Amino acid sequence: MPSPAKLIVDLSALTANFHTLERMGGAPVHPVVKADAYGLGAAAVARKLMMEGADTFFVARLAEGEALRQTLGSRPNIYVMDGCGPLDILRLQAARLRPVLNTPEQIRRWLGSDGGSCALHIDTGMNRLGIRPEDAPEPFAGLDMVMSHLACADDPSDAMNAAQRAAFELVSRRYPETVRSFANSGGVFLGPDYGFDALRPGISLYGGGPEGRTDSRLKAVAAFRAEVIQVRDVPEGETVGYARGYSASQPRKVAIAAVGYADGVLRSNYPDGKVWVADELRPILGRVSMDLLAVDVTDLAVAAGEPIELFGPHRAIDDAASDCGTIAYELLTSVNPRVPRVYVG
Repeated sequence: MPSPAKLIVDLSALTANFHTLERMGGAPVHPVVKADAYGLGAAAVARKLMMEGADTFFVARLAEGEALRQTLGSRPNIYVMDGCGPLDILRLQAARLRPVLNTPEQIRRWLGSDGGSCALHIDTGMNRLGIRPEDAPEPFAGLDMVMSHLACADDPSDAMNAAQRAAFELVSRRYPETVRSFANSGGVFLGPDYGFDALRPGISLYGGGPEGRTDSRLKAVAAFRAEVIQVRDVPEGETVGYARGYSASQPRKVAIAAVGYADGVLRSNYPDGKVWVADELRPILGRVSMDLLAVDVTDLAVAAGEPIELFGPHRAIDDAASDCGTIAYELLTSVNPRVPRVYVG
């Protein structure tokens, strides 16, 4: 039987965003497809983007890289941002994956194994992964890319953006024959000066705005939809959901949709979450259950089988994220594997 919930992935919107970011950044786009392409399905996403000209991809984990190599074949470059652990070298080499080296130990380990092509991560201020600029090594064999990561690109006014860029430009002069990659999604929107030689967008490929809010230059790629399976009348004074989460101050018509936190609908959607139903935005009522949620459809013509949209073309993902106190990244990556991915375009 078909699932009452599905995640619809618009591949034509994905390619439109890919080319938009490419034009804006003035450099090739190397898509970030970690976490199964932010939950959209790395295999389908990467295959489509390869058709559009992408030849280099980034994942976080070694296993993600191995799976992507099996899917895409030998043609593209695949970088693993975790680098190389003591037991990873043979697997990286077998799958022809390129580690992003983050520590002196990783550099020694990779060079000692004659590992081949790799990238070097310079930490210009985020204090996450990478080597501090003052500790950056001399150029070494196999180094094809030097990269860093912006900490505050979602806030164009933050002075840290320019400070990180200046630090990266200075240290990257040590590697004149190496591809320089600096801009994440937000960095692309900071302007071509942040683009350097290669862009590494993630969330904006998938429709999320660069500042945590909708951007008209990007198209919605993912639509999380479900179906109403029952409509009921709730009398004044009665409650809806666990712990009497919502109390009806007047009679309400309530639609029960077959989707819940086991599908990836965050419980923090209540009290401010909304869904698109019958051409209107309507509030979620009461606590989200494991497999169900309640929606106020008072005065709407809604019956069992009616679709609802939690985010998508009618309900911007950044708006949906804001209403439940999070970011678009979390909404996308939270959609559970039991929700089928349906590809269109």
